[in-house]
Amino acid sequence: MASKNRVLKSYIGMGYYGTHLPPVIQRNVLENPGWYTQYTPYQAEIAQGRLEALLTFQTAVTDLTGMQISNASLLDEATAAAEAMTMCSALARGKKTTFLVSDACHPQTIEVCKTRADGLGLKVVVAKEADFASAGLKAGGDVCGVLVQYPGTNGTVPKGGHKATVELAHAAKAKVCVTTDLLALTKLTPPGEWGADIVVGSAQRFGVPMGYGGPHAAFLACHDEYKRLMPGRIIGVSRDAAGAPCLRMAMQTREQHIRRDKATSNICTAQALLANIAGLYAVYHGPEGLTKIADRVHGLAATFAAASAKAGLSVPSASASYFDTVTVAVSDSAEAARKRAVAAGFNVRVLDGKHVAVAFDETSVLADVDALVDALAGKSNAAGAKASQLASSVDAAASLGEHSRSSPFLEHSVFNSYHSEHEMLRYLKKLENKDLSLCHSMIPLGSCTMKLNATSEMMPVTWPELANLHPFAPQEQAQGYAEMFEHLATQLAEITGFDAVSLQPNSGASGEYAGLMAIRAFHKANGDEHRNVCIIPVRREMVLGLGVGVDEREREKEKSFFALSRSDSGFFSSSTSTSSNFFLSLFFFNSPHPSPKKQI
Repeated sequence: MASKNRVLKSYIGMGYYGTHLPPVIQRNVLENPGWYTQYTPYQAEIAQGRLEALLTFQTAVTDLTGMQISNASLLDEATAAAEAMTMCSALARGKKTTFLVSDACHPQTIEVCKTRADGLGLKVVVAKEADFASAGLKAGGDVCGVLVQYPGTNGTVPKGGHKATVELAHAAKAKVCVTTDLLALTKLTPPGEWGADIVVGSAQRFGVPMGYGGPHAAFLACHDEYKRLMPGRIIGVSRDAAGAPCLRMAMQTREQHIRRDKATSNICTAQALLANIAGLYAVYHGPEGLTKIADRVHGLAATFAAASAKAGLSVPSASASYFDTVTVAVSDSAEAARKRAVAAGFNVRVLDGKHVAVAFDETSVLADVDALVDALAGKSNAAGAKASQLASSVDAAASLGEHSRSSPFLEHSVFNSYHSEHEMLRYLKKLENKDLSLCHSMIPLGSCTMKLNATSEMMPVTWPELANLHPFAPQEQAQGYAEMFEHLATQLAEITGFDAVSLQPNSGASGEYAGLMAIRAFHKANGDEHRNVCIIPVRREMVLGLGVGVDEREREKEKSFFALSRSDSGFFSSSTSTSSNFFLSLFFFNSPHPSPKKQI
């Protein structure tokens, strides 16, 4: 099945990049059940190893973004941006309902923000950053926050950066959210130094394969004053009963397992294994290693820009600051150029009818530059300068311009100690030995995610045919994945007794949310818009812009409950209690008695 995928070298970008996972991390973390079976570390005394790894991830994120605090991962960049939008609404106490999104953000980020906003009673307005003022960003306006991409989806950073937007937003008492790239931040001025309030992004290119879209660890970093509204896990330093330093999950009072329906951290899903890999990738390479990787990626992009210009192609990116992605105007059509690139063994991104974007990464090589230029130009550049001749004379630093980073990062000793394989191996084993995993016993916590993943499931994760496919690769190149999805969906439909299954949600929490949104859309389509209250047992609260009726009696008797006329939905008001308002009941029984198949 995997052999039916056709894996070309990806230069698509859009937040997904080829990467080299260090073998010492692949063998001893990703493929090691001592790491991949642990659950959320509620019990700190049996989780000090992975808590340290997650704290390392948080430290790497705060250092690179220039922010004060980070969480220990979210699902992906797009949903992290949606969480930032939700934070902006919360910081405005729900009084401002408009969120501005730059059209220079990745398309998938824009779409996820729109979908999430629809369920939260928010309004997303997509506009050019220069038009934010006319879109409503002004004092006394309804804008709670803005989102910009750094660098933009076409690879560039606007002249002057985003400082003007920051000043305009803060004057309007709106927050500034930034989606960014961790590797780029080794070379670019971190958002925290030019006024960002919330910074999100993906840690995928820190050693985690693309895997046709995931899973990958995202991050959300912000100012310390916003910490109690942050989603996800936060790892903190504490002291044990003997007074010795230790680690624990901090500020759990934000979370659902304590605050129930009043939780400010409403998305409980993290990507702990992938966050650990990304953080350990930073440990293994250290600040010098990451800088070398970034310099090489940036140098290849600059060499490609110079070679494209020599071949007679117009390079709009050449007049702007950029890191790894270069936009090129082709002489015929962008689609024709894309097809020539595919024939040469590469996938590139079509921006519009005349422009393509080419994104370089850790796996790119100098020979690819010449092949890409020839493909996009539609002719051999035999008479022109070759990349090998241009590389030494290209001033890559000039393409960063005023946005070049000057502040240090990753100065902690953990990022400067384990750069050989045997040192890293011993460090990983030391962390692993501090933990209790399913290798040792059952973990005394109930969860749908507690399982010992079969070796046959974990082995294919790093097969090139499955690991190295970009999520936006042409569908004809992903026939193996398509067959796999079809088989899985058919099997799940048969098991559950439903007619069809969606594989879109990437977590249980996202699946619950997607299901509620689907039922909400069903009632709206039938003209039953007054059915806007959802009854959920006290153990499974989540909020999506619906009134939430929480049955307190479920604590004592989980087998039955009745609607309560009260609002526990945070920012959203519940409708008055009539039987026609309640459109959904979700049952989660812990008792051994069988529950009804459907309760809708």
